[in-house]
Amino acid sequence: MTFSSVVFLFMFFPVTFILYALIRQKTFRNIILVIASLVFYAFGEPVAVMIMILSIILNYFCGRIAAGEKHARLAVMIAVLVNIGLLIAYKYTGFFVSIFNDITGLGVHVPQIRLPIGISFFTFQGLSYVIDVYRDKSLVQKNMFYVLLYIAFFPQLIAGPIVRYEDIAKQIEEREFNIDRISRGICRFIFGLGKKVLIANQMGFIADTMFSYAPDQVGMGASWLGAVCYTLQIFFDFSGYSDMAIGLGCIFGFDFRENFNYPFISGSIQEFWRRWHISLSTWFKEYVYIPLGGNRKGNARTTMNKLLVFFLTGFWHGANFTFIVWGMIHGLCQMLETYQIIPTKKKWFKPVGHIYTMLVVVLAFVLFRADTLSQGFGIIKNMFSGASGEAAVNREIFACVSGFFLIALFFAILLSTPVFKLFRKKAESTKSAALYNYAAYIGSLLIFGLAILALISSSYNPFIYFRF
Repeated sequence: MTFSSVVFLFMFFPVTFILYALIRQKTFRNIILVIASLVFYAFGEPVAVMIMILSIILNYFCGRIAAGEKHARLAVMIAVLVNIGLLIAYKYTGFFVSIFNDITGLGVHVPQIRLPIGISFFTFQGLSYVIDVYRDKSLVQKNMFYVLLYIAFFPQLIAGPIVRYEDIAKQIEEREFNIDRISRGICRFIFGLGKKVLIANQMGFIADTMFSYAPDQVGMGASWLGAVCYTLQIFFDFSGYSDMAIGLGCIFGFDFRENFNYPFISGSIQEFWRRWHISLSTWFKEYVYIPLGGNRKGNARTTMNKLLVFFLTGFWHGANFTFIVWGMIHGLCQMLETYQIIPTKKKWFKPVGHIYTMLVVVLAFVLFRADTLSQGFGIIKNMFSGASGEAAVNREIFACVSGFFLIALFFAILLSTPVFKLFRKKAESTKSAALYNYAAYIGSLLIFGLAILALISSSYNPFIYFRF
């Protein structure tokens, strides 16, 4: 079940919201949210829900032990081994077996293991909880039910943002549920729904069409179109989902941190990662980069730490060399920027900094999207070689460019910048603030109506982060 599905919008969420609103006792409200979360996850993963529950129970007990003086370090080691072990078992077993076969020439059977949705997110949240408790004993939660709600809460369960326990610990026990929060949450949810359905899906259809062909069949123009469309698709798909998660959290009284901050306006790759998938980059910084020594042990060690973090960031996304190379490209660019080999701090570089950043981002996302490295590099070659491809294939790809796509592209470019954010900030400081709020509500109704029409009229509604 996804937030942009008809089942969620017209069955799951309304029932959950009405039950939550009717029952005022906070304990029973938490019970409703836990039951709803388990139903939400079991809807698509009836078997994997047990894996998640067992993971939560183990992290709870590891947290209790980590809060003590004896065996605290052992508890953290067990939590690391089990959580990372789950990821390796379900996500990377086939990948490692395939590599083993390539090296040895042996024909070991490659297991086809179904990947539980959201396992990369709920294992990272559980692990962060245990490590945070080890660092600060006061964070330990003795009520297992609260830990269950923290990790399994359906808005952030399958695609984040990755939430740290200390950020919502107080809200689990005491939070607000009022008209203001509900209205703000609904508007934020609809905004994210519009980004996903009205923009990401339009971009994704063209990207999927282009990537469905072999590189030698696709011309230069079609390659650029598909690459740019995928870059916009992954941003609006994932940031839209994060907006929906933040909106749902707000409705039920939880405040999640922002996960994206206009990454496409960045003037360097370092700035890009301060704005892109903030919860993931923060997780790797707090639990990998800093424990390895961060930038405290000399330039060589700092470089190795950063490259390792980006290797793991790429590998976290999936068991494919395409993700690893994507991560290493970003890590290498960060390293070159750190040593000012790419002079991002020079005044003369600033006018071209944005172009350089977006070029790296788009080209790296080609590899990220490609099924193989050869396909990815083949498309990149097309983008700069003047490749002609096959006329029929190019016509099919460009035939996807409709009037609705052009409108979606216009808003994609507009929403990639903080134009509306600045306009809202300016409006709120004037007497027209109330008028702006009314316009926002009317706009939300319009976006919701268009999104529902789009969902009903088309069967194309992928959610690309299910892959991860």
